[in-house]
Amino acid sequence: MEQPTRLFDLPYYQLAQYPQQKAFNTKLNGEWESVTIAEYIDRANQVSRALLHLGVGPDDKIAVITKVNRIEWHQLDMGMSQLGAVNVPLYATLSAKDYAYILNHSDAQYCFVSDQELLDKVRSVQHETQLKGIYTFDTDTDGDTWESFMALGSENGNQEQVDTLKTQVKADDLASIIYTSGTTGTPKGVMMSHANLVYTATLCKDILALDGPGKRVLSYLPISHIFERLTTYYYAYMGFEIYFAESIEKLADNLKEVQPHFIPIVPRLLEKVYDKILAKGQELKGLKKKLFFWAVDLAERFEPNQNQGAWYNWQLKKADKLIFSKWRAVFGGQIEFMVSGSAPLQDRLIKAFTAAGLPIMEGYGMTESAGVISINDARGGNLRLKTVGKTVKGVTVSLADDGEILIQGPNVLQGYYKNPKKTAEAIQNGFFHTGDIGEFDDDGFLQITDRKKEIFKTSGGKYIAPAMIENLLKQSGFIEQVVVIGENRRMPAALIQPNHEFIQEWAQKHDYTLESLHTDSRVIERTQEEIDRYNESLGKWEKIKRFELTEDVWSIEAGHLTPTLKPKRKVIKEKYAHLYQKIYGEKL
Repeated sequence: MEQPTRLFDLPYYQLAQYPQQKAFNTKLNGEWESVTIAEYIDRANQVSRALLHLGVGPDDKIAVITKVNRIEWHQLDMGMSQLGAVNVPLYATLSAKDYAYILNHSDAQYCFVSDQELLDKVRSVQHETQLKGIYTFDTDTDGDTWESFMALGSENGNQEQVDTLKTQVKADDLASIIYTSGTTGTPKGVMMSHANLVYTATLCKDILALDGPGKRVLSYLPISHIFERLTTYYYAYMGFEIYFAESIEKLADNLKEVQPHFIPIVPRLLEKVYDKILAKGQELKGLKKKLFFWAVDLAERFEPNQNQGAWYNWQLKKADKLIFSKWRAVFGGQIEFMVSGSAPLQDRLIKAFTAAGLPIMEGYGMTESAGVISINDARGGNLRLKTVGKTVKGVTVSLADDGEILIQGPNVLQGYYKNPKKTAEAIQNGFFHTGDIGEFDDDGFLQITDRKKEIFKTSGGKYIAPAMIENLLKQSGFIEQVVVIGENRRMPAALIQPNHEFIQEWAQKHDYTLESLHTDSRVIERTQEEIDRYNESLGKWEKIKRFELTEDVWSIEAGHLTPTLKPKRKVIKEKYAHLYQKIYGEKL
């Protein structure tokens, strides 16, 4: 078969190249049940036939929302793409207000949701949209279910129409409208073509160089996010076995069961994993505890692509046998490497996990680039700390006079849906303006210094790059999340969500009874010590002079965080306007 050019070409390519018997795997009643690639294609065709019965055709929009990744999402994705219809994936954590806006703005005709809770949420705003119907993947709901939907396509009478429509779908046709998470305002609908998505998916074969077919992979990050979606298309292209995690809560168990060879990961999740590993170490006693933290210190001093001497290498081998083998077991014991994306990753995590035999390749991409712009490679000397690697094949990156990263390539979006003004602002002279500020080193590695819209000036005229400072401060066990503030003010300051779990353990260890955590004097004093320590590596104008601890836990549900766990700066500042006023003595 020729190389895929449209999304629905991917499973047919897999069927022709290496017919996978365990293409998709789902845990049902305690057992993993497999679907072959041939069965998957049959089901995708059934979806196409059912959609035709509903009157869905080329360019019609279908919204899909699921709490956990599951095969129905993929069957629907392929089934609608064969007709030239457009997938509009939404996060399960969005508010009903967000659903109303996106469903209406995208012109979605039907919506598929995973369960009763999401059904109720979408129903509550259906009158504000153009939705003709809502279907649920679960069968124990009070609405139309996946089974009743699939029954519409059980007969092959209109398969010929499906086949005809498939031939009419072009690579440059719109395949999906992916709404940005809206960290700085109203979500924008990123228009991605089949060619955009297929290019990056097939490009990953050379970027990642995982031998296939037959590798096991675990799908657990939100499929509505471009990062996870891109990887699943890549898996299909490579003939890997895709296993759907039961939930984030059961991720650790699923990792041990599946023993995946590769997983994508986001920095906040990796930070939490590392914090838990360290917490386990704190529970040890005597010699075991000393050995554990000796190994941790050794790992955090690891320098990729450098020979650190015979003595260091000997110690590393001993640490691997005694300690690091247990870290690898947490991930199932078979991981060849991980790819991190969506936000900056701390250098110490790259060092520690790579030293422990869990190499991390940090990449850079965005929804508008179909997920990929550049990537580090832990193999072959192509990893450079404090950078996001080298630009991938086919993508041209240039820097504007102010350092903004501009990109051009076959993976770049078509534009923003129903927003010609934003499209014209973002795409100029054929280059997409990313909004990120960066620079290249002498060897061609790209470094991201900050978001253009997030950099601010103090009243003294000094520029502050908040993301860099925040990433530094989050290395502290006492700090769960942080937003640096201070635009047009005399000094930078910070709004901090303390790490409740870590601080509770710290208090117990010191036989200390906590008062209200965010006002406890010892917690505040201890957090100040942490900030003072990190301030030492900052310029005088960048040092955090004041901070306030927030009283509640920042969450996606409450609106503090995006679905990829990045703080919404504007929301944080508004929610804690009283703390802002306390710091600066004036209102926002």
